[in-house]
Formats: sequence, C-alpha cells, structure tokens
Amino acid sequence: MGNSAIRPYHPTALITGASGGIGRDLARLFAAGGHHLLLVARSADALDQLGAELARAYGIRATTVPADLTDPDAPAAVHRAVRDLGAEVDVLVNNAGNGLYGRFAEADIDTELRMIQLNVTAVTHLTKLFLPAMLARRSGRILNVASTAAFQPGPLMAVYYATKAYVLSFSEALAEELAGSGVTVTTLAPGATRTGFQAQAKMDEARLFRRPTVMTSEAVARAGYEGLMRGERIVIPGLVNKALVQALRLAPRTLVTKILKAANERT
Repeated sequence: MGNSAIRPYHPTALITGASGGIGRDLARLFAAGGHHLLLVARSADALDQLGAELARAYGIRATTVPADLTDPDAPAAVHRAVRDLGAEVDVLVNNAGNGLYGRFAEADIDTELRMIQLNVTAVTHLTKLFLPAMLARRSGRILNVASTAAFQPGPLMAVYYATKAYVLSFSEALAEELAGSGVTVTTLAPGATRTGFQAQAKMDEARLFRRPTVMTSEAVARAGYEGLMRGERIVIPGLVNKALVQALRLAPRTLVTKILKAANERT
C-alpha cells in the first residue's frame, strides 16, 4: 500500500475487461476514488501487474479474478469467486467486449457466437447475479459499456452493432425498473476510441478510425466514471459523438445504414 490516506470505508468495484483500454483506465479512476477493486479479464499476469500498481498508488485492495467471459460458465464462476472472497460488489462495470469486421455471410460464426456470449450474455448474467445483493442493501451502481454503435445498424459489423443495441436497450429498461431502489444503471456509449479494439476487430483501416475525432480511452473512461457517479442513465463522450447520434436518430434508416457502411469500409 502507498502513502495515500486510508478512508474509513472503501466501496468495491468489479470491472470486467480490466486488463487494457477503457477497462484499465476505469480501474485507475475507481482506485483514485477510493474503491477496492475486483479485476476481471483473461490475462492474469496483466491483472496482477495493474492491481499491484494501483494498490501501491492509492492504498486500496486490488484482487484479480481471471476469467474468460466468452465461456458460458464464466459469469457464475466469477460470482462464486467473489462470494468466496467475502466481498460485496458496490459497483459492477460490464466493460468486457469485442467486435468483428466483415460481411456477415463471410464472417466466422464461432467468433460471432463468442462475441454474443461476451457482449450480451455475460453482461446479462453478471448483472443478474450481482443485482440482488445491491437491491437488498438499497445501494449500488451498474455501468454497462455499449457504444454509439448501439443507436443504429452497422453494415460490415452487423453482429457487433446488434450486441451493443442490446446493451443499450437492456440498460435503459433496467434503469427504469430500478428507479427509487437505490441502484442506478448507466450506459457508457463511446464513439471510435483508441484502444486495442480496432486491431482485434480488424478495423485499423476503417474510415471510422481515421478521423481526428477518435477519442482516447482515458477521456472515455473519465466521462463514464463521472456520469456513473452522477447517476446519469446514458453517457455519450464527446460533442461530435453526441451530435452524430442525434443526427442519425433523425435520418431515415435506409440512409443511416448507407452512411454507416461507408464509415466502416476500409480505406
């Protein structure tokens, strides 16, 4: 532990996909805000390194929970691990997700099904498992990471866009169900962001990621963290992204799909 002052109470945040990108930057913000951390990702080494660094810097406890959330059994295993630690989750951050570029007819079905498991099923399952204890305490926060992709169809990334539409719809509905319960649900919907996502999704050459408006993961994470703490239901980081979402909502759907196809095409 570092020289940071120890607070009388440290809430605990569980963050999936914490080993890199937005998840890693969210972990730093929660640690700086005095939260103990439960860090979930596939890479145990990366999680251990991050956890040790944040524990030293902020005087919090960081526990790693290695898990591959593309495995249908992983959410329940994560929940059991947290229960066995005797930890209470005050904040659940469903950040882990991935994408895949390409025409649906040609894309690998196993990769797409794993994407649905990670982006949709794991988010739903983890929320189902950790929400009851929050409701019993009448206190808790849930941050689900979607995307501006959630607001419209995305040709050349059809399954990815559809998964993020699910996250947005699910989160908005749940937020209304939980109104007055002491538990809030926030959806973070970033636009194009500089992380390892574009390389993993094979989108390095897409026009979308060639624009000067691409945001840093640090800026996106801060917007999400601050919006969560304010209890906002939807956070869209960046003025350009906010304006784009509003414009696409008003445009005819056939035109929107043509615009998104052009944006997703490789240069």
